[in-house]
Amino acid sequence: MGDEAVVPALRTPSCLAPFLLASVSACAAHTPRLPGEPRVWMEPWGEVEGQPVALYHLANRNGVRAAISTYGGRLVSLHVPDRQGRFDDVVRGYDELAGYEQDPAYFGPLIGRFANRIAEGRFTLDGVEIQLAHNENTNALHGGVRGFDKVVWQATPSRERTSVSLRYVSPHREEGYPGTLEVVVRYALTETNELQIDYEAKTDRPTVVNLTNHSYFNLAGPDSDDVTAHLMTIDAEAYTPVDERLIPTGALASVEGTPFDFRQPHAIGARLGVVHEQLQRGKGYDHNWVLRPAGSSPLRRACRVEDPGSGRALEVLTTAPGLQFYSGNFLDGRLTGKGGRPQRHRSAFVLETQNFPDAPNHRSFPSSVLRPGQTYRHTSVYRFSWWDIPPATPPKTQRAR
Repeated sequence: MGDEAVVPALRTPSCLAPFLLASVSACAAHTPRLPGEPRVWMEPWGEVEGQPVALYHLANRNGVRAAISTYGGRLVSLHVPDRQGRFDDVVRGYDELAGYEQDPAYFGPLIGRFANRIAEGRFTLDGVEIQLAHNENTNALHGGVRGFDKVVWQATPSRERTSVSLRYVSPHREEGYPGTLEVVVRYALTETNELQIDYEAKTDRPTVVNLTNHSYFNLAGPDSDDVTAHLMTIDAEAYTPVDERLIPTGALASVEGTPFDFRQPHAIGARLGVVHEQLQRGKGYDHNWVLRPAGSSPLRRACRVEDPGSGRALEVLTTAPGLQFYSGNFLDGRLTGKGGRPQRHRSAFVLETQNFPDAPNHRSFPSSVLRPGQTYRHTSVYRFSWWDIPPATPPKTQRAR
């Protein structure tokens, strides 16, 4: 499961002491570090159900910094500069651990055992019908009532790799899933301003696995309440239409001539008002795109997002076959986020690299079955840049690079 021993966060002082820095108070205030040597450090972040929770900070030489919580494996903050060199947090969430404990919208966590939806919470594996817990009407969503977003992961930091590895063992029949599943997820921050997430899992019985991260992004920073002007490019010729339950019908539909065609950059909000059955069912974009086949590298580019105002750009590369793009349709301002700001409608977007939703019930979809002796692996890279979008260029003339 990796080349480093995994130890519980906050329970091995000899391992964690080097990462407790005098600047913990500054970290708690989400103050970006100045450029310098890459660093990894930890601060205690309270308890959940009697288990200590830690917040791990990763910083590279450019001053880019990420914070990851052992509760839910959540990406809590991610500071990157704009074209003027100003560092802002580009992911949404809460200031305190308590907000994440009550979070109904999945701000920033690791998702498992199965990302997205499984219809009726039911599928057949090797001739045996498996019944899962329901947590979205009759569907199983994002792992169930107590998915991976609601557990405390064990952590191993690495200063050499500017990374933290998280481990969780999901017992047989947790949320109804068969097999004991051992999962290790590594967050690493590179010197080329990439946040790389490596997922790995093994099982002792046949099961299904589909892991992802569910961070909400707004490249304009914390003062923005609207991502509809962000320019989106998705490298996909097709997507998977959904029924009224947001479950894939099993078809692969061409994006040609539809609001789902992001092969050239479009503002996220440019076609949200188009009368289209799929947009009405999702109340916007909440669909899986079928990514183009990978080339010589197992990583393929899934999408690129640009914010013309700040000059920030995000490219997502992945080994997964699908990308779920969610345009923040169900945010309605009732949740209070960082700095006391309401989480407003379409104030952020989500990019979930994944297998296709409801894959266990569609033989034509890529298989999500994992068997003993096999290893599930999935890598996603979030690559940031902030210098290549001219500020005077109007959004309609932007082109992906």
